[in-house]
Amino acid sequence: MAMDGQLEQKFCRVEGELAVTDGAVIEGYASLFEDRDRGGDIVVKGAYAASLKRLRDEGRQVKMLWQHDPAQPIGVWDEVREDERGLYVKGRLLEQVARAREAAALIAEGAIDGLSIGYRTVKAVKNDKGRRLLQELELWEVSLVTFPMLPSARVGAKGESRDDPPMRELARVFDDARRELARG
Repeated sequence: MAMDGQLEQKFCRVEGELAVTDGAVIEGYASLFEDRDRGGDIVVKGAYAASLKRLRDEGRQVKMLWQHDPAQPIGVWDEVREDERGLYVKGRLLEQVARAREAAALIAEGAIDGLSIGYRTVKAVKNDKGRRLLQELELWEVSLVTFPMLPSARVGAKGESRDDPPMRELARVFDDARRELARG
């Protein structure tokens, strides 16, 4: 979607780990800079800065949702910031919410391994290969998701290496399934 004001979503399987500690605290990267996603878009460093500042100034927070469903908030993001790698998030699943308890169990077992952002494009340009370079985004929410879109990154259970052969094979199977679903 171009810059028409509609909500867009980007899925990210994060390099490293989406860790759940103390049964409720989760952290990971919701977006990686300079990495092309399956839609061909590339988020550039600094794309979230204005949005994060505006949210802070207005005393608002990025929402934590389950599978981008606005009717299913499952926790709160206590920390959302850009660093050299991308958009880092750290928050708490609310143990009083049934879906949040389910999400913690699914993450711990490796059944859920993705984060996805919901945003509106404020500024984007096309590069010489026709790819959108997302230069400024209005961040609305970060969701826990089943099928992330960014192929170069993954989230794993604590202590799991992304280079483990079974994980590479599983990632390949999911990539193939996503391609088939996209063909419709």
